[in-house]
Amino acid sequence: MHVMVLSCCVLVLLIAGLCLSAPTFTPELASSPSTEPQVDLKLATDYLQQYYNLQIEPMGRMKRSGASFISKVKEMQIFFGLNTSGALDFDTLELMRSPRCGVPDVEEYHHIQGTRWNKNVITYSIGTYTRDMPRSTVDAMVDSAFSVWARASSLTFVRTHSRNADIMVEFVTYDHGDLYPFDGPRGTLAHAFGPGFGVGGDTHFDDAEHWTAGEKGFNLFLVAAHEFGHALGLKHSRNPESLMYPTYSASRPASGGLLSSEDVANINALYGPTRANYLLRNGWSSQQIPNLSGSLFPRRMQDKCDPDLIFDAVSTLGDATFFFRGRYLWIKHNEQYDIKEGPITNFMPKIETSIDAAFWVPRRSTAYLIHESMFWTVRGSLIKGKPRPLSHFGFPAWVQDVDAAVHIVKKGRTLFFMHDIYWSYNENRRVMDFGYPKYISEDFPGVNTTINAAVHKDGFLFFFVGPEVYKYNYTQRHVVGVEKANSWLGC
Repeated sequence: MHVMVLSCCVLVLLIAGLCLSAPTFTPELASSPSTEPQVDLKLATDYLQQYYNLQIEPMGRMKRSGASFISKVKEMQIFFGLNTSGALDFDTLELMRSPRCGVPDVEEYHHIQGTRWNKNVITYSIGTYTRDMPRSTVDAMVDSAFSVWARASSLTFVRTHSRNADIMVEFVTYDHGDLYPFDGPRGTLAHAFGPGFGVGGDTHFDDAEHWTAGEKGFNLFLVAAHEFGHALGLKHSRNPESLMYPTYSASRPASGGLLSSEDVANINALYGPTRANYLLRNGWSSQQIPNLSGSLFPRRMQDKCDPDLIFDAVSTLGDATFFFRGRYLWIKHNEQYDIKEGPITNFMPKIETSIDAAFWVPRRSTAYLIHESMFWTVRGSLIKGKPRPLSHFGFPAWVQDVDAAVHIVKKGRTLFFMHDIYWSYNENRRVMDFGYPKYISEDFPGVNTTINAAVHKDGFLFFFVGPEVYKYNYTQRHVVGVEKANSWLGC
């Protein structure tokens, strides 16, 4: 399945006719004429004006038999791989009625869009919010949409609360002050200006749409990821596998990823690949790259008694507790005083990345190690199969990483923490519990910050927050103690 997202890149006027729900039409070349010939002609004329630079004739009327009209219909059909008849057949009209991005498909707009930002650290700010979702959910989805591009390139995105951010994100309706009004429900969903000063990079979402975190309505994460591609300088793609394809679909690709190889190549052409991708493409092996192989680590990452040591993930695995930091690992056996340590690859050769979250399900004798949007299954000391997408647990599409995870045996639940919200996963039924995500601060009073790692031991939850660990009474719902995180390693 493909992930397609829409943006309405501000380069053309939006016309109310796009949001009309027209009936099914008989193709023009068929023997029986359309019951509403003027409706589909108006729809097509507006569509071709907006996306294919169709010029209206001097008298203001357009004929479907006119040479310029047929030429533009063919141009659109070629772009989408349709039958190039020049006629308003069923497939062509259906595609014209589909919600889509408002960025023109074939025109160059260098006078409005720059090709790229002249820097690799880009700031963004969220000005106005939709009422369809909690602000924290919108924040998390926007952050995840930026992360899609950050992981594929050398870009870094930093959120600020300044109106002078490079990319301003706004939820607005109809005429909203940029000369490119929205058209109400469906039709165009959002638009983004290309890189540049002033409005350059600014991204607007039509708040007349119903924004969601799932497949109903329009998924904000999917639309935002597409829009931010435009805000970074990317154009539309003719490839249905591409995130930058113009039309919207809530379905994810079978691979579980958002970006096609074309998307990655295009963003790298503008801003360069990640350091690891660059070295791998230029003849290095993963073993030769310190940040991938784990063969070299900053001294502080090996110093378990560093007072500022922060763990990325902590989990019991059988009779031992595993502590992850970067690509480094400490293993403490419960009945032994010595601690084994070293690069993760020393113990699990198949894992050449850091671990963001981990949890252990005793009744399956199985651990799950999570890195960004993928996870590994571990039984004993062996990695079972290939990494699988995080969506396996039933997360909405916009969740591309989690901060921490912990399994509570007596309740048969695994809790996943992300920013200031969390989910509860029923391990018996293997589905997410209804009503999630919820706010961490409401269900865990006293824990009002991002959780780096979590583990359940001796009837208590332990939340690793920065260089400290909170001992939490899950039944009475309050913090009963705080200690240094590295005290768990004997410091």
